[in-house]
Amino acid sequence: MVIDTLGDRGLILKFSDEINQTAHLSVMKFDKFLLNSKIEGVIEWIPSYSSITLIYNPEIIKYKCLMEKLKNFDESSVDFVVEGKTVEIPVLYGGKFGPDIEFVANVNKISVEDVINIHSGANYEVWMIGFMPGFPYLYGLPSIINAPRLKSPRKLVPSGSVGIAGGQTGIYPIDSPGGWQIIGRTPLKIFDVKKDPPVLFDVGDRVKFIPIDEKGYEKLCR
Repeated sequence: MVIDTLGDRGLILKFSDEINQTAHLSVMKFDKFLLNSKIEGVIEWIPSYSSITLIYNPEIIKYKCLMEKLKNFDESSVDFVVEGKTVEIPVLYGGKFGPDIEFVANVNKISVEDVINIHSGANYEVWMIGFMPGFPYLYGLPSIINAPRLKSPRKLVPSGSVGIAGGQTGIYPIDSPGGWQIIGRTPLKIFDVKKDPPVLFDVGDRVKFIPIDEKGYEKLCR
């Protein structure tokens, strides 16, 4: 683990420069360590693929003291089991809701049907939530449907859009600009300020995409 400063109130704890299961497991174990330690002066922390951003109050805990406490972390002593829920996400693939699915198929020299079957047949895990409120970055995309980002991002990607970028897949929680290849859309609300919690996912949740047709989509929109 490498620790870098982030201003005078933050730290970045890096476990790897790559995205892989080993690094992410270390992130999850350190997240549990912080939860259990309840270090006074630590305000919050945000886990990502292979690092954790930690914010603290230097008036309550000094940098040197905090560093000493963080260095007490012994990964081998932390038992971690993924306890997330399983969330099924209905998706209408292709057509006007998935304008880039043919590109994903063509760049990988497979059919659109193959893309749908492969994408919906995989098991995913939420590894990070970020970029915008509630955006889940999902681990588990089969490499056979990897696809590059758009050369020029769209000014508007509708909420619920399911996209692929490189070896990642995710769901746009709100209308926003975006550069991912859009292969479908879910009628579910991924982010809803009227709910508590407003975000559908937590880090560690498992996700399964379920293909639906237009009638199924319209029914779930009611």
